[in-house]
Amino acid sequence: MTAARRARGAAVVAAGLAVAGLAACDGGPELPGYGGGAPTTQEESSPTPTDGDTDDDRHMDDEDMGDGDHMDDEDMGDGDHMDDGHGDDGTGDDDPSGDTPFRADDRPDTGRASGDAALVITDVRVGAHDGYDRVVLDLGGTGSPGWRVEYVDRATDDGSGEPVDVDGDEVLQVRLSGMALPSDVSGVAEYDGGRVEPDGTEAVEEVVYRFWFEGYTTIFIGVDDPTDGARRPAFRVFALDDPARVVVDVRTTGP
Repeated sequence: MTAARRARGAAVVAAGLAVAGLAACDGGPELPGYGGGAPTTQEESSPTPTDGDTDDDRHMDDEDMGDGDHMDDEDMGDGDHMDDGHGDDGTGDDDPSGDTPFRADDRPDTGRASGDAALVITDVRVGAHDGYDRVVLDLGGTGSPGWRVEYVDRATDDGSGEPVDVDGDEVLQVRLSGMALPSDVSGVAEYDGGRVEPDGTEAVEEVVYRFWFEGYTTIFIGVDDPTDGARRPAFRVFALDDPARVVVDVRTTGP
């Protein structure tokens, strides 16, 4: 073989190796670092409440709790309803079965949770009735809830102490005990947390749900003062069973 032929053969071999190398780089979708295959996206999920710093001063002691009014569904009446886009607006089937008067002063109203309570708020409903507005907190889980309901100077989040905006002249704070971390209660969907701004109510301006913290769930009810300059509206609190719920009635007429 002549030297010229050997040189041409070597050139052909070199060209072939170069083409093979380019094909390997361009045709390797499974090779790492080459961006082969379809792009992937991370599915977005809704955030869940996380535990914050413990604020012992904001937790109520069961020794300060009263027995509360827990009752079955009996002697139900009809109510006037409105729809604000959050949950069932029918609150006429949430009347107390016994005599549950409105408080004559501004002292906190308390009720004790049962020992087996592990509950989650599933819905918030508001309705206008003759002489009062009603807020119903629907619950899922086990046991009976406890509560502490009182007027406060301002609305703040548990743990962080950050202020919460609530429409109204007064803030009625509802703190439920016997509450479970929603993810720990199987088959129960937590309320989506939307603010409730009802139409047609006189006393209740807004209801703000603030999720779970350290075994308690806090809800703020924005209340309008009476137009006649009287003291802030009286209220009453009671619990119902089957299904479990806590009812807060805020008076619109009378002392």
